[in-house]
Amino acid sequence: MSETYISEGGKARCAWCQATPQYVAYHENEWGYPVTDDQRLFEKICLEGFQSGLSWLTILVKRDNFRAAFANFDFNLVAKFTDDDVERLMLDAGIVRHRGKIRATINNAKQAQEVMKEFGSLAHYFWRFEPKRDEALASEFMATCEESVALSKDLKKRGWKFVGPTTMYAFMQAMGMVNDHAQSCALRVKSMELRAGLVRP
Repeated sequence: MSETYISEGGKARCAWCQATPQYVAYHENEWGYPVTDDQRLFEKICLEGFQSGLSWLTILVKRDNFRAAFANFDFNLVAKFTDDDVERLMLDAGIVRHRGKIRATINNAKQAQEVMKEFGSLAHYFWRFEPKRDEALASEFMATCEESVALSKDLKKRGWKFVGPTTMYAFMQAMGMVNDHAQSCALRVKSMELRAGLVRP
């Protein structure tokens, strides 16, 4: 199976994104572009946790509902959620109603506050685990890497939940900490350029 396909515009794109229009838009506008905004990083790590055992499409189509339910993923607000909020969210058909994942998100918001105290920003903390690899190499279809394992281990030690190595590698891919656009994908160069010009936190 080819790692790319030719889009309607005549340019090569990563093959995985042709499955749905939502994936196309996500791939075109977000996936693999470096993110240093703390709120976006927190949102993504939470949504990756909700995805566990599900497809990313399930989460992507509900993303606006998740944002509404979790105070736009402002972790300082989510950290204040109570048992009443958990029950409210369990009744919200617009999100994934999984009690463990809801509680994990609230817990992780509290842990994010602790990371902020120690490192000054979530971005500074997460980007310390940026995988070291040659940007010119072809993307490898990996599920984990040494750094995602290390990040997962460190987060768990700090009390975070639903942050396994595979989940953390998907987080790294999405947040542009690695450039896993296929070698012939037209957006690989854009990701490479954005990463090259990024001032690391």
